[in-house]
Amino acid sequence: MNKNDILKTVDHTLLTQTATWEEIRQILDDAMYYHTASACIPAAYVRQAAEYVNGRLPICTVIGFPNGYHTTAVKVFETSDAVANGASEIDMVIHIGWLKDQKYARIEDEIRQIHEACDGRILKVIIETCLLTEEEKIRMCGIVTSAGAEYIKTSTGFSTSGAVFSDVALMKAHVGPGVKIKAAGGISSFDDAEEFLRLGADRLGTSRLVKLAKNADSGFGY
Repeated sequence: MNKNDILKTVDHTLLTQTATWEEIRQILDDAMYYHTASACIPAAYVRQAAEYVNGRLPICTVIGFPNGYHTTAVKVFETSDAVANGASEIDMVIHIGWLKDQKYARIEDEIRQIHEACDGRILKVIIETCLLTEEEKIRMCGIVTSAGAEYIKTSTGFSTSGAVFSDVALMKAHVGPGVKIKAAGGISSFDDAEEFLRLGADRLGTSRLVKLAKNADSGFGY
């Protein structure tokens, strides 16, 4: 798999609290230049970003981010607002405390409501694998499948760890038919990216791969 093939699976991401429009615009320009799958940016920039790219790039944003403990009503409103502003893809964070409390039906209902609010857009469900037991990860594979979301996603990148190979392999073994996998957080090389894809990931959430590609194109190598 070559560099360009890998970049096509990337959600080129900037979600830092200090992100400015100038930085977001650079993310969008780079994402369009390298033909990434999307640009994943804060919700406050979605409308401006959608107008800027004018259909040339899917805009992804995050819901209930990064902790996931917003009420369902707030997450649903966030989703509807993002869609109205031009988001093509939604990455939501589950309420991890509910999972620890074994409120499985409540988590599934929340995902269903958010998926409905997506109105046909892609929904990726972030389960924050670094905070979960293996049993909880497997349980979430079943819940995400039952709820009808398009993707299960490893991490926000804002917790104690990002994506690891073993979690992607575990997800691949336990998600239902048609559910895709997004690995995110800490993906820092094309070799690691290729291994995540080999293990079953369909998308990669990262900003580093585009930066590596830019450095290589500038003659600095990667």
